[in-house]
Amino acid sequence: MAFFSSGSRALVEILTGLQSAERPMPVDHTLFEFGSIRYHLQASITDSENIYLSISTPSLSYEASPSSGLPEITLQETRKMYHKFAEIIEPAKEGYTLTLRLNFSGLTRPKDRTKAINQISLLQSVILSSQLKDMLASLGSSGTMKLVYNQRDPFFVSKTPVKINAIFPMRFRDDTDLAIASSFFQELQDLGSTSSFSRAPRCSWSPIPPPELRGEYVHHLTTNGGFVSFDILARHVKGRRAARTSWILLNFQSYVKYHIKCTRSYIQSRMRKRLEIMTEVIDDAKFRGNDESRKKLQVRKRSKRRSIKFARAKKLQKGFIAVIDKIKRLRLRIRVKGLDRFRRHCQCFPVLKLTMAQRKEQKYQKLE
Repeated sequence: MAFFSSGSRALVEILTGLQSAERPMPVDHTLFEFGSIRYHLQASITDSENIYLSISTPSLSYEASPSSGLPEITLQETRKMYHKFAEIIEPAKEGYTLTLRLNFSGLTRPKDRTKAINQISLLQSVILSSQLKDMLASLGSSGTMKLVYNQRDPFFVSKTPVKINAIFPMRFRDDTDLAIASSFFQELQDLGSTSSFSRAPRCSWSPIPPPELRGEYVHHLTTNGGFVSFDILARHVKGRRAARTSWILLNFQSYVKYHIKCTRSYIQSRMRKRLEIMTEVIDDAKFRGNDESRKKLQVRKRSKRRSIKFARAKKLQKGFIAVIDKIKRLRLRIRVKGLDRFRRHCQCFPVLKLTMAQRKEQKYQKLE
């Protein structure tokens, strides 16, 4: 992930550690940072007051910049900004474009040393902004120049008597990145036209090349994300704003890619969270469905048991009714088949025949 601050945090940490150390310590560090920037820090115990800092920055345009060293305007800007505690060493260390000898012994207060270290961390932006000034001065009153701060994403600077246009051809490999970038460019263009951002550089986005790029090679103008342009006025490059403005322009394409990655990461995290919520809902529904099916089975079993009990009750009821019918029949006259025949053949005992009147008169006694 790119770090878009114009100051180098690594330089601040190393220089702060050297100044806060109780004893002198030897240092020999080589640092690499975003944008093909390379640092070399060297300090020795014998010469503890002096720290040698070398920097190598990419050339923005090989056509405008001289092949040997930095332009004179860059050296003047460096001397002007660091004259209190730094000195330019010529020639520079082999493989580097600029070498400074730092000496913080003249700064007695810790606050001043901290401020000086923070200024040293801005060395890369000072060099790049001065190079950009030199190239724009070489264009005269009008002209267009191609800048190659990042070899994969070059951009163009067009100068007119009124303003400076920074034009960025935007290329994307993925359709999703293109959709996110298109939304971002449209929002950036809409916000730039409001009154709240009237003092900011005006942004415009077009799918076709602007008129300033007429005559450029076709492969430089072949894009799928269109062209983003910023109108840089004189107040945007006045004084100390020049370094910050140039640094923002040089890292604009990298910032767009960083924004796209962050947006995709945010969308994917939201999708994963939504998927987890839906999965929980589905799992809950499954569990609830199992409970309902179990309840249905239990209800079915209960209803089956009730039906069995009801059938048994009906059967018992039928048996009870049959018993009651038999009891009712017992109340009637008991007739034994074959009793008359037995009486005729066997005259053992007489069988009395009682009339209805006699039966009523007859009284029975209860046996104790």
